[in-house]
Amino acid sequence: MKRLRLILAFIGVLNISAQEKDSLDFKFGEINGLEEVVVTGQINPQSVNKSVFEVKVINRETIDRLAANNLADILNQQLNINIIPNASTGKSGVQLFGLDSQYFKILVDNIPLISDEGLGNNADLTQINLDDIERIEIVEGSMGVQYGANAVSGIINIITKKDAQSEWQITPYVQEETIGDEYNFEDEGRHIQSVKVAHNINDNWFAQISATRNDFKGRFGEKQGQNYQQNDGLRGYEWLPKLQNNYKALVRFKSKNTTAFYKLEWFDERVKRYSESVRLNENSSTGTINPTASDDIFKSGRMFHHFNLNTKLFEKTNLNISTSFQEQKRDVEEFTYRIKTGEKLNIRKNEFESRQAIFSRGNLSNLLNFEKFDLQVGYELNLIDGFASPMSNPLQSDPVDRKLNNYDVFATSKYQFSDKFSIRPGVRALFSNQFDPLMAVSLSSKYLFNDGVEARAVVGSSPRTPSYDELFTYFVDVNHDVRGNENLKPEQGFSTFIHFKKTFWSDDYKLKIKPKLSFWYLNVSDRIELTIVNPSPLAYQFSNIDKFQSIGTSMTTSLEYKNISGNIGLSLTGVSKVLDSQDNFNDDFLYGLQANSNISYRIPKWGLTSSVFFKYNGPQYQFVQQQNEADETVLTRGKQDGFGLMDASFRKRLIKNKLDLTFGIRNVLDVDRVNTTAVEGGAHDAAPSSLLLAYGRSYFIKLLYQFKF
Repeated sequence: MKRLRLILAFIGVLNISAQEKDSLDFKFGEINGLEEVVVTGQINPQSVNKSVFEVKVINRETIDRLAANNLADILNQQLNINIIPNASTGKSGVQLFGLDSQYFKILVDNIPLISDEGLGNNADLTQINLDDIERIEIVEGSMGVQYGANAVSGIINIITKKDAQSEWQITPYVQEETIGDEYNFEDEGRHIQSVKVAHNINDNWFAQISATRNDFKGRFGEKQGQNYQQNDGLRGYEWLPKLQNNYKALVRFKSKNTTAFYKLEWFDERVKRYSESVRLNENSSTGTINPTASDDIFKSGRMFHHFNLNTKLFEKTNLNISTSFQEQKRDVEEFTYRIKTGEKLNIRKNEFESRQAIFSRGNLSNLLNFEKFDLQVGYELNLIDGFASPMSNPLQSDPVDRKLNNYDVFATSKYQFSDKFSIRPGVRALFSNQFDPLMAVSLSSKYLFNDGVEARAVVGSSPRTPSYDELFTYFVDVNHDVRGNENLKPEQGFSTFIHFKKTFWSDDYKLKIKPKLSFWYLNVSDRIELTIVNPSPLAYQFSNIDKFQSIGTSMTTSLEYKNISGNIGLSLTGVSKVLDSQDNFNDDFLYGLQANSNISYRIPKWGLTSSVFFKYNGPQYQFVQQQNEADETVLTRGKQDGFGLMDASFRKRLIKNKLDLTFGIRNVLDVDRVNTTAVEGGAHDAAPSSLLLAYGRSYFIKLLYQFKF
């Protein structure tokens, strides 16, 4: 607790120093230099400052300073985003403004990424490798016009690298990391090896291939591993072992008016799950035991093809077409494990979950040759074929094999009234083989005040289509009757965001401070939830019945002074749930606080950069139903304790900047479990008293070498 107070005090000092502008002579202005170009939600790629949308950008430098292994490592430090890890499955999901990953879309180069449970949604963040990432762009709020259904709370667009600085560039690296205090070369820690080869073939052609192996050995914690022979609940791992292999290839063509590329990616993952229950198989005549256990190995494979063409027609009109075929399969191998000998018996292999998706998106922009008016029209096609075995969901007794197809058309325009004021309206029509036609609308605007304040307002809507489980679940036994509902209608999401920001410069242009103030309102109606449709015998069905609201504000400030750069942010979010699916509920707003900060210091002549990242997740509250000693259902306000996540790193460049040495500490504050009462339970069915969120303080070192010739 003392360490947390010291860190919060440090953040306060940094914020106060950023606000004490009376001691410095500031002026608003622009510095000549490279502007950061974004593509997410834009009619044409443009700088962040000119974008009507408010786009957060996480650049490659930030990724390198964190030595991030996957997308979860990066998003853990972002305001308004919560990472939800699951130690029992090895997956990590994302929560934004209180809404889970069903409402949030992840794209790679504007293509929604397939996962075990959807296209763009419900992605496992630990399966998204960052080795070839140029930057990550985040837009908060409903983005239905730009990216279709399920972009209710926002989108993340991962932009990959498609060029190199030298004719040949070969980049191998190795990374070693402890898992908490556990590490060795055999069965503890994390071990990563990677190599990337890039080649500028000529002025027009570029090619690149890469391979990465990420071997996460799991964390024992209080568990005793695979070969533990006692039946006392200590067999297995606290965090499951996971082995990932990722292979990528890219070919790009570029000329004066045309750019085209083809990308291929193959990803495979093996997650081992060990039963806590051990069968001792005692032999009374010999006084010996032959212990066995029932274990599983989950194997995931993802194939990703992406072709993109961007060219000019009639000298000014831009044509952009992306087409992708993706497939993800998850198989399970069940077997009896003989602990003493390591034998696998009674092996059964089954398909667990799978998705195949054909995606195509195309648009024409700059259709009208007007200086102040721009028009974009386009289409989007999603053809998804999904399968889920009964093993993938305890509420299913039959396999689910269904198709879900979407056919969308959209139009968006931008009108520049003056140098100060512009608006961008948009509309999308969504057609599906499963649902009635839907609409998404948006209106964005930007105004530049005389004193340099930039104001942006973004209003938008997006539906959230029901999942396969919600549509097609079927499970019946002596105690339960749970059925999907093919008549479900999509949920409706709506959001309003308002942003104000300004850049201050000192007279000598050595100090730059950029504060931003944001406000938002987010509403989801027709939320899908399980409801009782028959009290006796008890039967449940998914129905459109609940509502959700989120309001909030945030203040962030970035600072640059000579070789020092930093950011600080504070966010307050209130969430209200109207749970008509429950007998009693409280729709009051429950508020949560988040704060984050990072600071970096560079010593150019030494080639050294030191960085510290910190995020404080304040207490979270939720109304839960519990039973008291009188067996009465009561509504209480549960609380999950707050916690802080801190990462620190040092990056040193050697041998004429060819060798990068990065070492540091993850989770400096040694967070492991967090106390909670925000989970339903009662006198007869006790709720868990803590949640496993991380695996403690870890240390890492990364060596990367660049061969350029």
